[in-house]
Amino acid sequence: MEKLLIEGGRELVGEVRVSGAKNAALPLLAATLLAPGTHELTNVPDLRDTRTILAIISELGCVWRRQGSTLYIDSTDLVFSEVSYDLVKTMRASVLVLGPLLARLGRAKVSLPGGCAIGERPINFHIRGFERLGVRCTLENGYVDARRDDDMRGSTIHFDIPSVTATENMLMAAVLARGTTVLKNAAREPEIGNLIDMLANMGADIEGKGTDQITIRGVSNLTAARTAIIPDRIETGTYLIAVAAAGGQATITGCEPAHLPALLDKLMEAGVEISSAPGTISVGMDPGRRRRLRGVDIKTMVYPGYPTDLQAQFMALMTLSSGICVIKETIFENRFMHVAELRRLGAQIQTEGNSAVVTGRGPQGLSGARVMATDLRASSSLVIAALAASGRTEISRIYHLERGYENLVDKLSGLGARVWKEKE
Repeated sequence: MEKLLIEGGRELVGEVRVSGAKNAALPLLAATLLAPGTHELTNVPDLRDTRTILAIISELGCVWRRQGSTLYIDSTDLVFSEVSYDLVKTMRASVLVLGPLLARLGRAKVSLPGGCAIGERPINFHIRGFERLGVRCTLENGYVDARRDDDMRGSTIHFDIPSVTATENMLMAAVLARGTTVLKNAAREPEIGNLIDMLANMGADIEGKGTDQITIRGVSNLTAARTAIIPDRIETGTYLIAVAAAGGQATITGCEPAHLPALLDKLMEAGVEISSAPGTISVGMDPGRRRRLRGVDIKTMVYPGYPTDLQAQFMALMTLSSGICVIKETIFENRFMHVAELRRLGAQIQTEGNSAVVTGRGPQGLSGARVMATDLRASSSLVIAALAASGRTEISRIYHLERGYENLVDKLSGLGARVWKEKE
């Protein structure tokens, strides 16, 4: 096992290119199960999570090869419909294979998913949706066993709460169902739009991209297609916040500014200099601005609101402000585990229920310490705090970081950070 070491107090200067979106790559890789032939996915990040879902589709009978950031997946010989616990336990998104397996093979047996310990995230929305399409679902011995005796039939499915993975699963199940399926109160994240693009490239008939009502008219068959993974908006936001925290001037390339409206607004409200153009965002934080960093309240919401996956990072930034801010988490009930570790670096944070009150200590308010990553986004908040802190910080359990950030050490080093890995 490895740990990450960071010598803080250095400004970040230069240019960094973001990778393809992890949260888009996972459903698109699952969607390759829908049609035989060789699918081509470009801009695919090489991450622990993408490697896990590739292991899953390999276990199901598919063959793949990587050439740079392009993956070729041949799903012609898909024959198996059961995914073992040993693979699923590390990643909640593995539940995404349920929809395509049901659509193509008529059956699927998948272990209940694991992943970051940030909340319950039950799959009841998925099961209720499948049942609306005519699927029989049972939960037994830690597995979801889903089967259909006939073709799935279109239906209207209303989500009590917009769920990204449930919306994606229903999309993949419904494209080969008989008749029309309407998803109401569907999630609207850009990653769902990316999946809709891929399904359309494969021959699906879908309307409502980017809205909370999606209409899917079932087709008799799909074909393999080529699709590009969109840029990772969470990685983009993480680097923007890192530069704001550490100070300096940097340009984030290969990104999509339109996917981060709430974050960009909050950064500018806090006093961070932001400018954007197609495919790039520039961020600046000179010494004067760092001293005047303002405390700004945020409330996580479904897209296009402030993303929960950037809550921990923004909290790290707010510990360096000259004011008080309130952070309210409305998506996951257990996503303040990073607070205790930020306190070890000197942060002043009080929590009550789903709210955290951060009392900023100014740009010199943090100092290095030994901390432990508890989940993917919490670990990136510790990296941000460590970059801004005086002295050395050691972050253990960095396998969480490797689930969602490609070449993090190289990218930060390219901006001038003193960061490296060592064995625990």
